[in-house]
Amino acid sequence: MSEEMKEINISKVSVNISEEQVGDGVEKAFKLVKKLTDQEPVRVESREEAKSFGLREGLNVGASVTLRGEEAKEFLEKVLPAANNELSEQAFDGEGNLSFGISEYIDVPGVDYDADIGMKGFEVTVILERPGYRVKKRDHKPSTIGKSHKVSDEEAKEFVENELGAEVK
Repeated sequence: MSEEMKEINISKVSVNISEEQVGDGVEKAFKLVKKLTDQEPVRVESREEAKSFGLREGLNVGASVTLRGEEAKEFLEKVLPAANNELSEQAFDGEGNLSFGISEYIDVPGVDYDADIGMKGFEVTVILERPGYRVKKRDHKPSTIGKSHKVSDEEAKEFVENELGAEVK
């Protein structure tokens, strides 16, 4: 396999804020995701009814946005200092992907406190892929990704340390 095909790339970065209460908190989450990413977020709806939590199907319970390409890398470089440029080994899922949370958005450099939003945290999920992963998503003759071509946790940790400058502990 050529070196070009072994290169790991950031496929997408998903930024998500969930709320336990329907209403004003969701609007604040929507504003915060927009402020952090400069993108128009989508509203996340509840899929199931949960009477004990006061939820029914179809209620807005959060906000989410997906970043790709250079925007995704720039966003990660912006928010990793809020996590002290450190990620836990438990942030990796075994498939080469990782997730981490930021407890307060004001920890992100360059983002100021907004009294309309209040104090909120957010979650970041990073999907890492190699060239050729499209074969499992295509409509015509989808195929599986071979074991040797999948991104391992060790490769993902090395990518995060070398490309993003974060330490894995």
